[in-house]
Amino acid sequence: MKYIGAHVSASGGVENAPLNAVEIGANAFALFTKNQRQWVAKPLSAASIDAFKANCAKHGFGPDQILPHDSYLINLGHPEAEKLEKSRAAFLDEMQRCEQLGLNRLNFHPGSHLKQVSESECLSTIAESINRALDQTSGVIAVIENTAGQGSNLGFRFEHLAEIIDQVEDKERVGVCIDTCHSFVAGYDLSTSESASAIFEDFDKTVGFKYLKGMHLNGSKKELGSRVDRHHSLEQGFLGLDVFKFIMADERFDGIPMVLETIDETIWDEEIELLRSFES
Repeated sequence: MKYIGAHVSASGGVENAPLNAVEIGANAFALFTKNQRQWVAKPLSAASIDAFKANCAKHGFGPDQILPHDSYLINLGHPEAEKLEKSRAAFLDEMQRCEQLGLNRLNFHPGSHLKQVSESECLSTIAESINRALDQTSGVIAVIENTAGQGSNLGFRFEHLAEIIDQVEDKERVGVCIDTCHSFVAGYDLSTSESASAIFEDFDKTVGFKYLKGMHLNGSKKELGSRVDRHHSLEQGFLGLDVFKFIMADERFDGIPMVLETIDETIWDEEIELLRSFES
């Protein structure tokens, strides 16, 4: 079964996220468990945790249908020790919030070398950051999102993802999220069914579908290989619909949360219906 939804608001409390997902006809969703642009947030209250779990149960959302996203501030590959520790502490807090909510995965951008260390050194630092968080938590998979390769961000090549995974000790608790916009602007041409098929074969050989724990389904405002992260609606921009038709017809993408982060939330319900129309 395909789980399709969007990154919905958790304004007023995390318990509102599943309700917002229901309103757009989703059977999956993403959320921030705290303000994504602040380092520290007050702990989740017992009331919010209980209400979140109750709303998920009422509307049929299991852990495999939910893809929480961590703070944009976190850089698990930061080359400076003090800032790295700050990121690691914030990431651990995010993982623990997922534990509290009964969620089994946390999506995050891997990190940036800031032009201060080599790519390989940064990737090793990211892996060590993941290992530390996994050692202090249980039941939550660290889901690495591929990036657009903007600036000094790593994770824009499948090889980067594979190199991180290779250094994570608990392979059962690491995975990846593939963003269609990020892939396209990083140089992976997903604009036709044929090219999408070849690229996902490359992904399977380099990383492996067993590690695919989520998808972000986004159009692209920028051209192939531009390395600029600008999402668009599914039917607009440079990417086109063929890749979404391919994904929806391929059973390898079953059973994971596939989340819209497209720019016009007023048409998310229409985009979800469009995607469902592509199912074989």
